[in-house]
Amino acid sequence: MPLAAHRDWWRESVVYQVYVPSFADADGDGMGDLRGITDRLAHVADLGADAVWLTPFYRSPLADGGYDVADYRQVDPRHGTLDDFRALLARARELGLRTIVDIVPNHCSERHPWFAEALASPPGSAARDRFIFRDGTGPDGAQPPADWQSKFGGPAWTRVPDGQWYMHIFAAEQPDLNWENPEVVAEFEAVLRFWLDLGVDGFRIDVAHGMRKDLVPPLRNTYGGDSASLNSPPSGENHPFWDRDEVHEIYRCWRKITDSYAPPRIMVAEAGVSAARLPLYTRPDELHQAFNFFHLRCPWDAGSFRDVIDSSLAGAAANGALPTWVLSNHDVVRHRTRYAVPEGTSLPGWLLTGGREPAADEDRGRRRARAAALLTLALPGTTYLYQGEELGLPEVADLPEDALRDPMWERTGHTRKGRDGCRVPLPWTRTGSSYGFGPGGSWLPQPEGWGAYSVEAQTGTPGSFLELYRTALTLRRRYLGDETFTWLPSAPGELAFRKAGVGLSGGTAGLECRINLSAEPIPLPEGAELLLSSDDLTSSHTNTHLLPPDTATWLNTTPRP
Repeated sequence: MPLAAHRDWWRESVVYQVYVPSFADADGDGMGDLRGITDRLAHVADLGADAVWLTPFYRSPLADGGYDVADYRQVDPRHGTLDDFRALLARARELGLRTIVDIVPNHCSERHPWFAEALASPPGSAARDRFIFRDGTGPDGAQPPADWQSKFGGPAWTRVPDGQWYMHIFAAEQPDLNWENPEVVAEFEAVLRFWLDLGVDGFRIDVAHGMRKDLVPPLRNTYGGDSASLNSPPSGENHPFWDRDEVHEIYRCWRKITDSYAPPRIMVAEAGVSAARLPLYTRPDELHQAFNFFHLRCPWDAGSFRDVIDSSLAGAAANGALPTWVLSNHDVVRHRTRYAVPEGTSLPGWLLTGGREPAADEDRGRRRARAAALLTLALPGTTYLYQGEELGLPEVADLPEDALRDPMWERTGHTRKGRDGCRVPLPWTRTGSSYGFGPGGSWLPQPEGWGAYSVEAQTGTPGSFLELYRTALTLRRRYLGDETFTWLPSAPGELAFRKAGVGLSGGTAGLECRINLSAEPIPLPEGAELLLSSDDLTSSHTNTHLLPPDTATWLNTTPRP
């Protein structure tokens, strides 16, 4: 029985993230769409995933890749229709896949009817109260109401013609909603039910830690953002708009809604908060999961990984949950490239050089990305895979400036190129105008030779990224059913642990993972059955298997006392 058929399928699942504009294009306009996804869903099922998470496909001006929503109940025409979405859901069910969709509750688009009404209404009106409008400070109110900063650079305030200012944590085209307003609360409860009634299996909640603000006048003048990373935890305590305790009131109400469906649907938080605060989002009456960005940001060091794994498991266990594990997403430089550049490199600065300075060690990046995949997939909990990581795609660091679409580029005065390099459309075939992405071109330029990474090129190719992932996900399912995790004795620079499970023959064997993060080969224990390794092993003069640097292996072992 597929894992997705179980009631608690999400506890140890593999969820594949589809960045809708860049997955597959069926109509040839260069922009990914729902029909393209439906046509290619078999790839996700063949990979061995249990669910697919779709980034926003709602009606939107696409000022921020769809995270500026103009209508939460309609599909943007560039992505298709509601009937296309229904067909996608049906195809996913046919393939044994669950479907999770993005919900964007912190802000909407400036083209949303509510915001148009707010701009046409006077200060103090009910229409403006759905958003965060305030008078300015200084002479004639010419200065923003507070010094809060946008995550995309610059002030988090924009002035309108009548002199008031509105707040936006992100781009000016994304006005923040006022979650103290009962209309906003009721509207999003209705939006959740709309998509649940259509048949979705859950929601990924965008900016889950930012919806409630301290709006008591006068607004506190506290620096409000770190534009260096969308997944950085906010600094300070009692922040005016990040990670406020009041946000949990929203999720207690939402949990009652998702639990009212049979089987209950799930919710996962995108909450860039501290490790100590993250478990608050997964209390039993709130969300089921929260993204674990600490694993994503972990340096290539055995001690650092061990600390992150221990704290993640302990934090989740406090609420009877399991952690999530993620290496890449649509907001960060792809991990194959992060592992290739020297430690301590400023990635925004590196991108500004087109990825030329400092030079990246491509072989090291390849080896570490493969090893990290086995490490991550062996851990108890849910793994979120970002489209293309199963192909070993690198960051496209040299996109020409005139091709950049990320609003961060303009808002930072061309000092940050933004996130387009990890969003370049997928290659499906070795050749073609868009390497099989669609019958036309692609909305972001694909590099020459992109077809070498394609699904076509890697399918059936021994040692390819795709075959590594397919094999790993198949083996992983054989070791589910027991969430016990145990650290094993290890050499310096090595991580070794066992994830218990039913084993290959239904017995008490466990999946043992070993990863060498040191600079020297490490002997593997004798007597264990080798299941999979991220790269070739070597042998010593005594014929003992050696685990080379930047390599991980899976072993089938019986528990040790």
